[in-house]
Amino acid sequence: MTHTSSPTIDLLIHITHEAGVKVGGIGAVLNGLLGARAYNEAVGRSIVVGPYNVHHREEMARLFAPTNGLRLLYLRQRGVALVPPELGDAFRRIEDAFHVQILYGLRPFGGVEHEVLLIDASQIDGERAAAFKYSLWDGFGLDVARYEHDPEFRQFVELAEPAYAAIYHLAQETPGHRILLAHEWMGVPLTLAALARDASMWRTYFYAHEVATARLLVEAHPGHDTRFYNVLRLALQKDRSMADLFGPQDHFFKHALLTRAALFDGTLAVGDLVVEELRFADPAFAHKPIHLVYNGVPSARITLAEKQRSRALLQQYAHNLLDFTPDFIFSHVTRFVLSKALWRDIRVLEHLDRILARAGKTAVMFILSSAEPTGRPPEQVFRWEQDYGWPVGHRADNGDLLGLEVDFYFHVLEPFNARSRAVKAVLVNQFGWSRDRCGLRMPEAMSFMDLRRGTDVEFGQSIYEPFGIAQVEPLSFGALCVPSNVCGAVGFVQRATADFEAFPNVIVADYVTPPPDWSLLRAEDALGIDRAARDRIESRRSKRVAEAIAMRLPLTDEELGALLDLGQRAGQRMSWEVVVRDYLLPALRAQ
Repeated sequence: MTHTSSPTIDLLIHITHEAGVKVGGIGAVLNGLLGARAYNEAVGRSIVVGPYNVHHREEMARLFAPTNGLRLLYLRQRGVALVPPELGDAFRRIEDAFHVQILYGLRPFGGVEHEVLLIDASQIDGERAAAFKYSLWDGFGLDVARYEHDPEFRQFVELAEPAYAAIYHLAQETPGHRILLAHEWMGVPLTLAALARDASMWRTYFYAHEVATARLLVEAHPGHDTRFYNVLRLALQKDRSMADLFGPQDHFFKHALLTRAALFDGTLAVGDLVVEELRFADPAFAHKPIHLVYNGVPSARITLAEKQRSRALLQQYAHNLLDFTPDFIFSHVTRFVLSKALWRDIRVLEHLDRILARAGKTAVMFILSSAEPTGRPPEQVFRWEQDYGWPVGHRADNGDLLGLEVDFYFHVLEPFNARSRAVKAVLVNQFGWSRDRCGLRMPEAMSFMDLRRGTDVEFGQSIYEPFGIAQVEPLSFGALCVPSNVCGAVGFVQRATADFEAFPNVIVADYVTPPPDWSLLRAEDALGIDRAARDRIESRRSKRVAEAIAMRLPLTDEELGALLDLGQRAGQRMSWEVVVRDYLLPALRAQ
């Protein structure tokens, strides 16, 4: 990358499990940050470091797929050594000493090539690994033996020392301002290795994309976010910690690593609630500066005509499936996990169904979500479509419905469709949004971006959502976005709009704020919030959400155009360029 001015950060090391291939949210963040012009003008050199597994066939196929864009510079097992001889010699010495395999090369992130360093430590020398694990206990109090049963924990601990040895040699080429940025708990062991050996050489930062212990506590109890965030709010008012209210959490290895990250020079958090969760999780974070670095929102300008074309394709697909053309299209694009709270969508739709029926309007809700991340083989989908009308109909005995999909479809979605009059919901439990992936009834011209551009409402009422890119992705396309108030994106939207209360494009679903008749004076009072209490608040608040949606649904081209214009203005203020310029770089320069 050609720099227009001298970089202010000479070397920035990103440590993450998504160094080799994009898997999920952190991969999207890396593409956004490392592809931004502001980032590449300020950072002289970036290296993205993480694991890979030579024995995992699917992972290796994705790593070396042409679409991944990997350019090898060093891989001993393939005879590739396009690096200076002294660096190649150093890599080989590390491989021989630790019994690991090193892959070094270039890969595009957001269209800009950056260095990647991957370590396969699956056959690491046992004595070297044991010595490092002892040093983590001796130097940082991390009881590695307590967590070694977990293969995920073991992977990131065992790659740490050989990865740092390779980083050390690469870093010698770049003197100056060097930063290690640990993305989530996965980057903590490697950063601790650097602190143990060359603390003066690095500035170290922890990038909290979530607080894993908070997620666990939210998901594990039926009171979910209604309980947890009221406990947190009341506890922080009295300077009380997570351990005070929920007991010690050291049994959870991610929590143990999180608390060690308080030793780093700085902390970044993707959302306002993540800041509070960190302070609640460990008193060591209580008085540390924590810098907000929101996630960016994809923003592309489209015309009203382009939105209407995408909307028409979705309406045609709905007609092909259900034999009627809806007035409105709703959607929820998400992973099929508990935290996404898909049942809340149906609670809102129950109220909307009555409102729209009275108004003589109809809607179809597309839920694009799969418990199987790679989806289903297309040939199976085509067969199910012919045999029993997938995705309107589903079965649980043939590989169609899996995991949480089974209960949601049979106990939530299907009963709703049986009694609803104006709104129908369709579960498309497939990865991809095109005819070749989703069956012959999907219009041939359809693409995933049509779902983003054409929807009228995007739902996302999660019980735990540190940021939630997907919830606000259609914002710049004029959609109404419905996140819950625990979604980190809400804070960013508030900052991106001059008057958030008057901004019609975002409807915040609040399932946390206690009603006036609830008496919550102490954190212990909030601990008593159970499923019945959460059900009561969801019943009341989902009605308010439905009424707000009904009031703001566009009925004319003029109203649709106004939402599109407002959404595009907000989206431009939430771009990755803005995130890098106004949040990331000031945070990294603050220490």
